Amino acid sequence: MGPMSQPDNKQRHLIAAINPKSPVSEAYRTLRTNIQFSAIDQQMQVLMVASATVGEGKTTTLTNLAVTYAQEGKKVLLIDADLRNPSLHQVFQQSNRVGLTSAFLNHQPITDVISETNIDNLFIIPSGPIPPNPSEILGSQRMQMLMDDLKRIFDVILLDTPPVLPVADSLIVSSYCDGVILVVHAGKVKKELVKKAKANLDHVKARILGVVLNNNERSKNEGQYYYYYGRKK
Repeated sequence: MGPMSQPDNKQRHLIAAINPKSPVSEAYRTLRTNIQFSAIDQQMQVLMVASATVGEGKTTTLTNLAVTYAQEGKKVLLIDADLRNPSLHQVFQQSNRVGLTSAFLNHQPITDVISETNIDNLFIIPSGPIPPNPSEILGSQRMQMLMDDLKRIFDVILLDTPPVLPVADSLIVSSYCDGVILVVHAGKVKKELVKKAKANLDHVKARILGVVLNNNERSKNEGQYYYYYGRKK
C-alpha cells in the first residue's frame, strides 16, 4: 500500500498501513506477537476482538491487527460479523451490497463474497445486507461450514462483532474462535460493565487471551495507543 496524503476519516484508522513506523503501529505489532506467544501449543488462527459497549475502539484494533499480520506475510481475512451495524466496508472503502449474508440468503459460494483490499495479503468479507435474524445466521450450521472452508484458505481469520452486552451475537461467534481479545476504553466504560462482558464470555467458555487498554488521551495527533495485558490466571 502506498503513502496516503489525505486519507478519509475511516481509512485514517489504518495507521499500521499508513504510518508503519509510528509508536502506535509498533504497539499493534507487539499485540500480534503477544497473541502468538499466548498459546504456544495451539494455533491462533481464528480470532475475535470484542468490547463491552459501543465506541471502545474495537474495529480500529481489529483492522490494524489484521494489517500487521498481512505485513508479516500471512494470508489474512477480515469478516464483518456485525450484522447489525457493519463498518468494515467503510474502513476499506468498499461496497456492502454483497457479503456474508449473501452467502446465506443467495446460497453463493463463500469465495464469491471475498474482496481484495489495497493492502497486500489482506482480504475482507463485508457483512452484506443486514438481515432480520443475525443471531440465527451466526449460530447456524452453515456458518460453521463456511468457517471450516475459510480456515483451509487463510492463515489468519479475524472477526468483527457487535458489543458483547447488548446482544448475544459476539458470544455465538466466539465459539468459532481460537481466542478473544477484549478491548476496553480506559476512563470511558465502567468497570462493572467490563466485568460483566468478561463473565459472559467466560460463561460460553470463550478463550480470552488478554485485554487491550485503549486510551486516546495519550496522543491526539497519532491516534490511539493500545497496550496488551496477558490474562491473569
